[in-house]
Amino acid sequence: MVSTNSFPQSKMKLWLAAIKPPIYSVAIMPIMVGSAVAFAETNLFNWQIFFTFVSSAILILAWLNLSNDVFDSETGIDKNKAHSIVNLTGNKNIIFWLSSILLFIGIMEIFAIALWQQDLMVLALVVLCCILGYTYQGPPFRLGYQGLGEIICFFTFGPIAIEAAYYSQAKAFSISALATSVIIGITTSLVLFCSHFHQVEDDLAAGKRSPIVRLGTAKGAIVLTWFTVGIFVLIPLFIFLGYLNWWSLLTFMSLPFAYQLVNKVNKYHDIPDKISNSKFIAVNLHFFSGNLLVLGLILDRVL
Repeated sequence: MVSTNSFPQSKMKLWLAAIKPPIYSVAIMPIMVGSAVAFAETNLFNWQIFFTFVSSAILILAWLNLSNDVFDSETGIDKNKAHSIVNLTGNKNIIFWLSSILLFIGIMEIFAIALWQQDLMVLALVVLCCILGYTYQGPPFRLGYQGLGEIICFFTFGPIAIEAAYYSQAKAFSISALATSVIIGITTSLVLFCSHFHQVEDDLAAGKRSPIVRLGTAKGAIVLTWFTVGIFVLIPLFIFLGYLNWWSLLTFMSLPFAYQLVNKVNKYHDIPDKISNSKFIAVNLHFFSGNLLVLGLILDRVL
């Protein structure tokens, strides 16, 4: 006998998969890291600006996720994706306008920071992030379909966002912030990279030349391994060059997540059902390595 609760429960799981709550750490992390570098270097920290920036980042990422679902629905790539917001609601137009409202509110929050600072730099950097974010899936660009999504992701959630967060606190730019942005940019791009392994057939059918479509899953697993290892090579290198402090070695406590990710992808790269959750292991690596990096930056100033 089928439980009468099975449908609501499955529907709830689909909505949770569509909303993707863990992914929002990707929006928050650059603001945390950039602000932490500013605090470590200048002893400056404005809570009002920080929380306004975090709120804006969450809204802008929500716009990005929702609008991407809309744009993907137009190419047919999500026809087999049960947890697409557009497929769940059946109303592409409402989702598009909802995403646009979220973007507007997010930009207005950044505009408020610009007014408080009497400086438009942060607003300009965030608008640049939004433009790059749009080119990922938005017509006529759809650069994600050409395999350029990871590069866009790296710069948007790495150097540009972290320098913007640093500037929002210190009204200056920083080489140390740039160094940390390389690490966060890589871990963020790994999340997107992992999302391609299980949908090669759908990508091919829609004409999307994702990195995994171009490389194949086996070579993709090797690329992922090298970039994951690279994170833990860059940290001591940046410490040696003086861009990071010794407390940054705390980031090595996230190595178990790195091992889990590399092991899973290399073992199951060509088995969609088993590799589909690798994205969330990458999210764990991003979340814990980023938070440990922030902790190291704060401890260096406090102690």
